[in-house]
Amino acid sequence: MNIVAIANQKGGVGKTTTAINLSACVAACNRRVLIIDLDPQGNTTTGLGVDKNTDRPAIYDVLINRVPLEEAVVQTTMPGLKIAPANISLAGAEVELVSEIAREYFLKRALDAVKDQYDDVFIDCPPALGLLTLNALAAADKLLVPIQCEFFALEGLTDLMSTVALVRKHLNPSLIVEGVVMTMFDKQTNLSKQVVAEVQRFFPNRVYQSYIPRNVRLAEAPSFGLPVILYDKNCAGSQAYMALAEEYVNGVKENE
Repeated sequence: MNIVAIANQKGGVGKTTTAINLSACVAACNRRVLIIDLDPQGNTTTGLGVDKNTDRPAIYDVLINRVPLEEAVVQTTMPGLKIAPANISLAGAEVELVSEIAREYFLKRALDAVKDQYDDVFIDCPPALGLLTLNALAAADKLLVPIQCEFFALEGLTDLMSTVALVRKHLNPSLIVEGVVMTMFDKQTNLSKQVVAEVQRFFPNRVYQSYIPRNVRLAEAPSFGLPVILYDKNCAGSQAYMALAEEYVNGVKENE
């Protein structure tokens, strides 16, 4: 089971869009995929058509009330893709975890119980480097970083990589940077190309070749509770995320 944390503490970089659509496209490659919505905003949950306002267990209950992860997992509209949803209770989890012993490992322990049931687990992290993100990084094998093709793209990445270094030192020595996904790419502008070149210097040999374009259909899909591959499989956004998924899966298979 490959566990990938999708993280960038800078907001508006396409993190949740990438979490939803990469996981759906990897599921379309005939893999058993689980996505964990660890962001209290719960946008991944609603973007995959799952109701946040129910009484069933969510990821908060897994972390705080020790509910088995499988009891929180539900099927999404995408065949092969399940989700451990978030609800508003997750906003209080950071505070409640503070006083717990080994608090950074709660998610890892929950995932250990389901390691034979999935090929890939993607974790959508909140846009902050708090205890929820630390739980994701402590549980993950790999970190995937979405970066938008805009002027302040590298802002905050030094803090993220410092956190990764601390996690490697104290919590999870095997964590690696799986790759960087360039989002909101516009091939018509020099700025996009300059940002890609800058990020390639910052992360040599780690930038995926599939860039995610600005795309109206990609922006519309979450309001229908669908990944873009189900909303419009022929649009540029679908094709870009499918290409990214194939890059990811081929890389994983080489290492399996």
